[in-house]
Amino acid sequence: MFHRLREDIETVFARDPAARTTLEVVLCYPGLHAIWVHRLAHSLWTHGWNLLARLISHGNRFLTGIEIHPGARIGRRFFIDHGMGVVIGETAEIGDDCLMYKGAVLGGTTLEKKKRHPTIGDHVVIGTDACILGAITVGDHVRIGAGSVVIESVPPGSTVVGIPGRPIRKDTESIPAWELAHANLPDPIAEMAQELLRICADLQNRLDALEGIHGIHPPKNSRIRGDDQKSAEQPLDWSI
Repeated sequence: MFHRLREDIETVFARDPAARTTLEVVLCYPGLHAIWVHRLAHSLWTHGWNLLARLISHGNRFLTGIEIHPGARIGRRFFIDHGMGVVIGETAEIGDDCLMYKGAVLGGTTLEKKKRHPTIGDHVVIGTDACILGAITVGDHVRIGAGSVVIESVPPGSTVVGIPGRPIRKDTESIPAWELAHANLPDPIAEMAQELLRICADLQNRLDALEGIHGIHPPKNSRIRGDDQKSAEQPLDWSI
């Protein structure tokens, strides 16, 4: 037991550069407290003390802001950073060396009493406010970007962003899963819009050439010209 407690504390130091002392980690990390209390509740749940397990889990939620159903199965060296608003459902399964940020949800999508929550592999990072819904599987070494909604299984080594979440990159397993630089993640919507603008500009150029050959002179405002055409070739600026 003491080995597991020491391992949990070392995990916090490994994943959070804000951690300074062991005493600070033990006293001031609700994500760590939530895991410790969950282990007690899960043990009671597996031995048939369901009501007591639920009461302990409910108290855990009150104290930490993190809701973990006592039936959920969680692997070793799991770390919840900050943690407020995290929800982990009854049939959820989480592998080893995973990292979850605040507001993340492992939720169910059916009322049937069966496996209805996600199965998370090893070395997975789940970004802030990401939702993973249903009895799907998230492979090892997957990164899920902040705010993503994942409703389909994810192959190992992928990076997922968007609503609904889609794999946008295949990373090597040698990169630590918790190194998720959101500023460097591709924006699939912006890339699609940029590609459409490029196609429109190309079609306009071809139309201009055909009109020039046949001596057709359309109205001035009916085509992309000059600065408008150049702007279509520039990266989109989504700032407000």
